[in-house]
Amino acid sequence: MKFHVITLFPEVFNSVLTGSILGRAIGAGHLHVEFVNPRDFTSDAHRTVDAPPYGGGPGMVLMAPPLFNAVDSIRQEYPKENQPPTVLMTPQGAPFDQSIASQLVSYETVTLVCGHYEGIDERFIEHCVDMEVSIGDFVMTGGELPAMAVIDAVTRLIPGVLGDSQSAEIESFSEANGGLLDAAVYTKPVEFRGWRVPDVLVSGDHAAIQRFRHTSSATRTLERRPDLMTGWGKGHMSDQR
Repeated sequence: MKFHVITLFPEVFNSVLTGSILGRAIGAGHLHVEFVNPRDFTSDAHRTVDAPPYGGGPGMVLMAPPLFNAVDSIRQEYPKENQPPTVLMTPQGAPFDQSIASQLVSYETVTLVCGHYEGIDERFIEHCVDMEVSIGDFVMTGGELPAMAVIDAVTRLIPGVLGDSQSAEIESFSEANGGLLDAAVYTKPVEFRGWRVPDVLVSGDHAAIQRFRHTSSATRTLERRPDLMTGWGKGHMSDQR
């Protein structure tokens, strides 16, 4: 899978893309990330990409022409019938979740646009952006960190990236887990500072272990994210029939 990232600050991605799972995914050829800087598509000596907002107000607004030209430079690499979707990182977008990650991984190529400053000229959003996504109800200085989060979440779903394919199938928010939070997990030692691993997990009784994990998943979801429980009870009951 390939990401084109439109950003004024490509250097901030270095540490994220060279370490851990993302670094290995790039090394193995599962993931490619290319950067496009809007400043390379300006026409003045100062490489200006922003201007004060019309009508007054604080801050500076990213101008439409450099952004349009940056996206056009990407789109010309692909046939018209196979254009990569353009995704804008913005606090005004749809909440990014596992379902959107699963949707994006179905594309071979995705363009992520990182906003900055006070905002982006609305004409670019109306006529060039296919999807707006947000990683939470808060405002950041730019779209680079949200873009990193999207790349990380999507990359985990690319076949071959994780050592065990089930790692991405049975976890919080996954369809296989009913969209609930993942169950509590434990590892060695069996006892630490007087706290023991639940006996069922070391019993070897796989059916009992599965029941424990179902209960653990449902309990912590009810406690921490009850909004995720909608419809789970009906589906879970049908599984028991």
